[in-house]
Amino acid sequence: MNVSRRWLEAFLGRDLDARDAADRLAMLCAPVDAVEPLHPGLEEIVVARVAAVARHPHADRLSLCEVDDGSGTLQHVVCGAPNVRAGARYPFARIGATLPGGLRIERRKIRGEASEGMLCSARELGLGEDHDGILELEGEATPGTRLVDALSLGDHRLLLDVTPNRPDLLGHKGVARELAAAYGTRFRLPVLPGAELDLPAFTRPDGPAGDTGGISVRINDRGCGRFVGAVVKGVRVGRSPGWLRARLEAVGVRSISNVVDATNYVMLELNQPMHAYDLATLRGGVVAARNAAPGERVVTLDGVSRAAPEGALVIADAGRAIGFAGVMGGAETEVSDATTDLFLECAWFEPLRVRAARKALGLSTEASFRFERGIDKWNAPEAMRRGLELILRNAGGTVAGSPIDVWPEPGHPPRVFLRLARVAQVLGVELPLHSVEQALVSVGATVVAKPDDGRLAVEVPGWRPDLIEEIDLIEEVGRRYGYDRIPSELAPCRPGSQRDDPAFHTADRVRDGLSAAGLCECITLPMGAYDARAVALLNPLSADQGRLRPSLLPGLVREVERNWSTQLRDVRLFEVGTVFAPANGGARPREQVRAGAVVTGGRRPPHWTSAGKTADYDRWDLKGLLEVALSLANASATVQVAGPGWIAADGSGAQVGWAGPLDADAPRWAGPLFGLEVVVGPGDPAPLRYRPFPVTPAVARDLALLVPDATAVATLLEGIHGSAGALLESVVVLDQYRGPGVPPGRRSVAVRLVFRADDRTLRDEEVDRAVQTVCQTLERGHDVVLRTA
Repeated sequence: MNVSRRWLEAFLGRDLDARDAADRLAMLCAPVDAVEPLHPGLEEIVVARVAAVARHPHADRLSLCEVDDGSGTLQHVVCGAPNVRAGARYPFARIGATLPGGLRIERRKIRGEASEGMLCSARELGLGEDHDGILELEGEATPGTRLVDALSLGDHRLLLDVTPNRPDLLGHKGVARELAAAYGTRFRLPVLPGAELDLPAFTRPDGPAGDTGGISVRINDRGCGRFVGAVVKGVRVGRSPGWLRARLEAVGVRSISNVVDATNYVMLELNQPMHAYDLATLRGGVVAARNAAPGERVVTLDGVSRAAPEGALVIADAGRAIGFAGVMGGAETEVSDATTDLFLECAWFEPLRVRAARKALGLSTEASFRFERGIDKWNAPEAMRRGLELILRNAGGTVAGSPIDVWPEPGHPPRVFLRLARVAQVLGVELPLHSVEQALVSVGATVVAKPDDGRLAVEVPGWRPDLIEEIDLIEEVGRRYGYDRIPSELAPCRPGSQRDDPAFHTADRVRDGLSAAGLCECITLPMGAYDARAVALLNPLSADQGRLRPSLLPGLVREVERNWSTQLRDVRLFEVGTVFAPANGGARPREQVRAGAVVTGGRRPPHWTSAGKTADYDRWDLKGLLEVALSLANASATVQVAGPGWIAADGSGAQVGWAGPLDADAPRWAGPLFGLEVVVGPGDPAPLRYRPFPVTPAVARDLALLVPDATAVATLLEGIHGSAGALLESVVVLDQYRGPGVPPGRRSVAVRLVFRADDRTLRDEEVDRAVQTVCQTLERGHDVVLRTA
């Protein structure tokens, strides 16, 4: 939404700093994307009156002008424009001024005559493309007045980022309402130039039809909730006055005519689209809102013949459709320079119907943008009065009869009850009643206090269709109070008794474990371009995001390829997320939480202590990573070889994991790419146990054991733990040796046994007895003897 600073100033009755206004709107959750100064470089241009014009003595196409620039001395100016005339006012650049294109004005001689300034054309000032003559100004501005003040050009354009729930900010009145609360001032509709007008009162028929100025206005479809119409006769279609053109151009809207500009002005000011019809082109004296007939077509204002979509709402006369309601009018009834009589329309159309028609037509307009988001149904008469006032002031004419307000089902804005206790609970700060009332009144709501039950009855304004429930009002109170004023301290609270889902704890353990293994977590989109077996979306964001992912690995592989494209070779990524599988019978897709990981490149990050290039990840590194992931996500699973990779199955035999090499669009210098994916089980996490840090000394014993080749080290360690007793704290394998001094069929395994008691210092006798028991058990059970040489 383009917003004019000067237009807002007219609402607020005060000067505004554009940057400050943008900051205040941002604090009110209406961020401004940009602040653009309009017509920069015109500050030195003034209004001047040509006092006299004479022919140049040495050039037929040049004139000598005496120019009054307000300085008290007439300036002698040579001018080549054919339209210069005495008594008229023009933009004037004095000596020393710089034009927007960078041209600096200096005193110079032209064909022997001195020129002390320059009368400017529209193109030279950046105000248009007309270069055939100098720009003649309307009005009686005093010579010496700055041009930006005389033409209301000194302005800023604020590019407001309007969210779909705030249609009121699509009009200057809504933005002014926000700033009025921010500045603590009042606002009102700007007074239009000209004398006061006495407009006739509106009439409202009981049913869905009524007459005004010889035109029957009808509502034949409930998609039109309100239809206000008026007939204006004797208008003179022409150019709009300068102030109106300047306001429209300030927000990027091209001026067309005084009638069309009036409807655009009301839309931009009050967020109410309007449309004007040439009364002479309407058939049968009827204007109706109805459902489109099969095969009906309309030639829209852009000159394209369009078929009416099924279920579309159209505006029609007695013989045909003349426009798509809420989207675009028809070319056959548009206002032209020959128009003398008008039918002016102002209506409310159902947002869903307008959106459906706009999508089917492929035609987005400023009007449809507003109708889709919801306009103020209760504001239609005010908008009609504003439109009539603009047309009567700028195009003349008279209103024929009384304007008609067809409203078959009158209603009141919704009423919502607000509890003060709930406001304090949600915002975390207790606000007095008057602060809550003030915040809601500044929105435009009508508030009635009910002190008996601590509630407020709030009648929501029609321009805020997003205020539906109590929580919406609380949000408004917080927004008006200021989110920056709400304390950030955590308030006292009672923890809930409901336990967290064990699956959440399992997923957190997987994240911690894979992060500790050196992998970086990433989050990829759950949508993508997958084969027909994947779950299809009914309303995809794009063609390449039309299905839900059946696996995490494709998204992770894309991230690896993106890293490769930036010359990054070592990539270690993981993700914990949901995958989807189709269900039978049209049921909702089956969801499953999985953990996926991809690794490629160096096994370890490069470091100056390395003796060269580190080795790349291989399949055995992948197997270790798979075992780490399974120990955290599904501890009961077992791993077995499957081709070039591994699969994991749980106790029931169901596959819960996979690991192996992956295909990718890899550059020549990339290392092998491996990936794994495991199911995150819902296992209940083991309770945390506290163990104090030891304060007594440990005793270590190193043993060299002769172990038969057929006996695994895991069996050896199991025997040690089973026989050493409660004093054994840890066992570490130091090395393994085969060679001279070791009998054939055996190997020497060195282990270190660490003993400790939590409550005392151990004696050598206790440790020796434990070691002797270990040696005897190993010798009897596993033919393992102590090596003595």
